[in-house]
Amino acid sequence: MSENENKESLNFIEQMIEDDLKSGKNSFVQTRFPPEPNGYLHIGHAKSIVLNFGLAEKYNGKCNLRFDDTNPEKESTEYVNAIIEDIKWLGYDYGDKPLFTSDYFDTLYEYAIKLIKKGKAYIDDQSAEEISAGKTNPSIPGIESPFRNRSVEENLSLFEEMRDGTASEGSRVLRAKVDMSSPNMQMRDPIIYRIKKVAHHRTGDKWCIYPNYDFAHGQSDSLENVTYSLCTLEFRDHKPLYDWLINELEIFPSEQTEFARLNLGYTIVSKRKLLQLVEENHVSGWDDPRMPTISGFRRRGYTPESIKSFAHKVGVARRDGVTDIALLEHSIREDLNKKANRVFGILDPLKVVITNWPESKTEMMPAVNNPEDESAGKREMPLTREIYIERGDFKEDPPSPKKWYRLGPDREVRLKYGYIIKCTGFKKDEAGNITELHCEYDPQTKSGHDTSGKKVKGTLGWVSAEHAVKAEVRMYDRLFKTENLNTIDDDFTNHLNPDSLTINNKVLLEPSLASAKVGDSFQFERQGYFIVDPDSDENNLIFNRTVTLRDNWSKM
Repeated sequence: MSENENKESLNFIEQMIEDDLKSGKNSFVQTRFPPEPNGYLHIGHAKSIVLNFGLAEKYNGKCNLRFDDTNPEKESTEYVNAIIEDIKWLGYDYGDKPLFTSDYFDTLYEYAIKLIKKGKAYIDDQSAEEISAGKTNPSIPGIESPFRNRSVEENLSLFEEMRDGTASEGSRVLRAKVDMSSPNMQMRDPIIYRIKKVAHHRTGDKWCIYPNYDFAHGQSDSLENVTYSLCTLEFRDHKPLYDWLINELEIFPSEQTEFARLNLGYTIVSKRKLLQLVEENHVSGWDDPRMPTISGFRRRGYTPESIKSFAHKVGVARRDGVTDIALLEHSIREDLNKKANRVFGILDPLKVVITNWPESKTEMMPAVNNPEDESAGKREMPLTREIYIERGDFKEDPPSPKKWYRLGPDREVRLKYGYIIKCTGFKKDEAGNITELHCEYDPQTKSGHDTSGKKVKGTLGWVSAEHAVKAEVRMYDRLFKTENLNTIDDDFTNHLNPDSLTINNKVLLEPSLASAKVGDSFQFERQGYFIVDPDSDENNLIFNRTVTLRDNWSKM
């Protein structure tokens, strides 16, 4: 590949890194993934994880997992542990241990002292409302705080009182002294420390003041020698402050670069709104298989490889857009098509009696486990006099043969891996519902040994009635019925899909699934991909539908 062709294949961040390494601006690559432990990671975070860890892998660098734990009111150890589990599940290595912004609280405090001594930070006694009003709007200069020109000595004394806990919560803040006339509102003397008399999940009651994100983030990057601090576009206006703080503190010059966040169709990627779904019981929890969280996708049957493949397909862009969720669903189909064994699962069973089959006869029929993977081998399925097929595979009054290839009166189909059968009659209940089919099989038509010369187009899945395994199947679908939720004006919960979960307790499975374990994935032939749910036990086998075989929403 020529140098020009190589450049064309790189995204803009990779091109920047390669230019920096070539020019000598940087001699190594250090990235970081900095989640706030105030919720579970979602698919948008997965894109950032794949980007940050992937760049470190590509350029023989390192990526830190650093928790941005500066807001103790909303953070917990539960979220920390869940995030660590997600990172490990995706297969990424963050080194010996995760890092925390709280690891640097002492250093950050000293950085704040340094700014005060330089005359670049001051204590403001105004209320939050007064500070906000003083910033006015981008078209006119802000109003300077009456406390902006306090002496260094007074600011140091007041800041010490804040740390010692003698100042009440909300009574004062520490602000950076930047530029109240800047058109960038982030530069109008931003708050960098506030009083929060709340115990921290790691430091306990040691601190009652906490740094704001903008003050802690860039400085933590610098302390870790992060060369590429990659943020989504909403932090673009924060970059001048990021650079200002690093310059004023005279510390390692980490550099912030922004890329487009992931907006996914039919999906909410806001931790605040996802928390609302959990708290209002619209879902069963953060790992509900309808949730766009990594733990939800894992429980639904998505694989790390499918998530990574999706992230690579989406790519890295400079502008926000909405990605079709069909691309994510395609990624898991593509991965499971190669990995998942095929089995028969009958979701709406209809009994079939093969009247010319001996009552005591059981014949084992060899079945291919995965046509995409010869090493998966074969299994044997018992064929008996009574079997079950899908109710939808029979019509009492079917259309013409050119439009209907399944079973009907006097019609023939092949049982996959079995024989050709012909419907000779059926039974109905008092309501007119068909309850049982009567068929005859042709002994000359055994799959793989057919000597009859018959040609039939229809092939049906089936399970032996005697050997069938009962199961519950949770049919999951998209959580929302509206594609672009960023454009709605009303409550987002009004757009929930009422059919996002239906539970089917009638399912009959082939006997090989009796030994299926939690986390095992299968393709139910002609139905979709399914995974054994953790709620399963020895008395109750539960499957979650991961995804349908085809995109049914495109037809709606």
